[in-house]
Amino acid sequence: MFDPQLALASGSSAPLGATLQQGGVNFSLHARQGDRLELCLFDALEDPEPAAVVAFSGEQHRSGSYWHGWLAGVAPGQLYGYRLPADPDCLLLDPYGLALAVPTGFDRQRGQRRAGGGGGWSGAMKSVVADLHAYDWEGDRPLQRPARETVIYELHVRGFTADSSAGVAAERAGTYAGLIDKIPYLQQLGITAVELLPVFAFDAQAAPAGLSNYWGYQPISVLAPHPAYARGSDPLAALNEFRDLVKALHRAGIEVILDVVYNHTAEGASTGAAAGPTLSYRGLAANDYYLLQSDGNGGQRDLDVTGCGNTLNANNPVVRRLIRHSLRHWVQEMHVDGFRFDLAAVLSRDEAGNPEPRPPILLDLDSDPVLAGTKLIAEAWDAAGLYEVGSFVGERWQEWNGRFRDDLRHFLKGDSGFAWLAAQRLIGSPDVYGQRGREAELSVNFITCHDGFTLADWVSYDGKHNGANGEANRDGTGDNASWNCGVEGPSQDPEVLALRGRQMRNALCLLLLASGTPMLTMGDEVGRSQSGNNNAYCQDNPTSWFDWTLVERQADLLRFTRELIAFRQRRDVVVDHDALSLADLLRRCAVEWHGVEPGQPDWGPDSHSLALSYTSAEHRFRMHVMVNAWWQPLRFTLPPTGLADGRWHRWIDTALPSPDDIATWAEVPPLPDHAYQVQPRSVVALVVRAGVG
Repeated sequence: MFDPQLALASGSSAPLGATLQQGGVNFSLHARQGDRLELCLFDALEDPEPAAVVAFSGEQHRSGSYWHGWLAGVAPGQLYGYRLPADPDCLLLDPYGLALAVPTGFDRQRGQRRAGGGGGWSGAMKSVVADLHAYDWEGDRPLQRPARETVIYELHVRGFTADSSAGVAAERAGTYAGLIDKIPYLQQLGITAVELLPVFAFDAQAAPAGLSNYWGYQPISVLAPHPAYARGSDPLAALNEFRDLVKALHRAGIEVILDVVYNHTAEGASTGAAAGPTLSYRGLAANDYYLLQSDGNGGQRDLDVTGCGNTLNANNPVVRRLIRHSLRHWVQEMHVDGFRFDLAAVLSRDEAGNPEPRPPILLDLDSDPVLAGTKLIAEAWDAAGLYEVGSFVGERWQEWNGRFRDDLRHFLKGDSGFAWLAAQRLIGSPDVYGQRGREAELSVNFITCHDGFTLADWVSYDGKHNGANGEANRDGTGDNASWNCGVEGPSQDPEVLALRGRQMRNALCLLLLASGTPMLTMGDEVGRSQSGNNNAYCQDNPTSWFDWTLVERQADLLRFTRELIAFRQRRDVVVDHDALSLADLLRRCAVEWHGVEPGQPDWGPDSHSLALSYTSAEHRFRMHVMVNAWWQPLRFTLPPTGLADGRWHRWIDTALPSPDDIATWAEVPPLPDHAYQVQPRSVVALVVRAGVG
């Protein structure tokens, strides 16, 4: 326990944060305001007053804008916060704090402010001193799987096991530990990486009244794991339980990619309708941390290109250092394998909010040696219209390919003018990335993600149904490129259900046969629905949770998805000089385009079909894919197999009932004819390989 009678030694300005050092802790903080800083130490989370207040003052404890001091006797688990003379009733969190403690009485509207009536700071969050070296990794390290071998599964830590149907122990439901219990399911599905929706400590109260911020895109800290996903009340539990999760996933051969938010914070705007609480950054150095502009009255207001009220000043040296430190922390101390950057185009804006051709922060990360083996994935757009898909700065960034989602959705639903665009998406989007000579794997392909319709809702709703969000259905995008297959919402019509199932299989098939890095969304493999809600950010309830009864009820769709993933990854598809997976073949094969007749593709505006053949370098394997997005059957003449005595074998036909919709690799049936009748709105994949006749 800290002895309040001990004096505060001068300490050091580096490293920032609360760092354990030889019997005590060095505290260092960047703050612009005032000539004095106070460190408040608490014995218990809900204590109304600190057990001790230690003052930083004068040159001994200040180097430029950095306040620092060393205290003996401070140990891991110590709760602390800061206050400045300019606002002594506000307890500020440490931007470099490694753990966060949140009291049950925290009130977002009050933020970190002292409550009257004797409440004091009992309802304020506190930073927590942590010892990162007291954990046994048992030899674990990031997996560094090549992008060409990667299949990403986007999931929500809480939502994956929060539902009672998950079958995990009650105290583990919705936690890091609960996700560990479901690793066998992920292994059986065949994915190689999980992309976790935000696990940085976030403000769960940033939502309409009566709802909660489920997605987590309101970060409070960029170093501390979200405490509510851990079990019990120990403020350090989240550190260990998150690392337990990473270690368990790595043992299963699954990488961990974090969805990270460096474009705004939970503090929201300083004034106006989007105003939020002062928690840390604004109180310490608002001019450094945020993009600000004149309010026309001699003051300043937040510049908002995120849709969340504020925008981090990512290319300010103070924020650049914080972002880089955060990423290095999650790689070195938490063994994370990669990051998906929310609204990453924001990071390319300068301090006036204008697009910067060579943004320092992005070049920093692109060349950082600690991050050299780490996956960096950009959501290359922002809420103010900056769209950088295909042009994101840097040599090694992967990108969420929003055009893949949009073009294939339009094509599969039967819209005119999308045949050529769909073809481009299937071969790695050379129209988007080809001029830069980039590998196809740098395109992260997806049909759905957390933001928008699920796969089941994409085939069940023409429009969004977001009334439960409390915003009169104004929130969420109105451009979904969706089709309800004839009935809006749930249906018992067998023909409607069959068509919806076929469309889901079509989308999964093209996603997993396309060149690039595929990403599936949690539950799409079993037809999870959100009842038409395409912006379920505030639905921490069964609307968003994984319904595990679907695993049995949608067993056929799950089997289809598993087989597709397994085929993509298996290494005995063909042997040329080396054993190659289907993913390898897709990136190396020669491609020929066809229409209903070989060598005669139709790219006209009224075309609703396409066909393409892949041939391996040694001509020992061919795959022929036919897509009929029209509402009538089409008879496709098949091209020659190119192999002596070879016959085409049917691997996939999404119009056939399970289990004939996808054959196992050992049982692909041969075709008796040189033509194939492709049924309306279906995908067919044929294969031929040496040694199979």
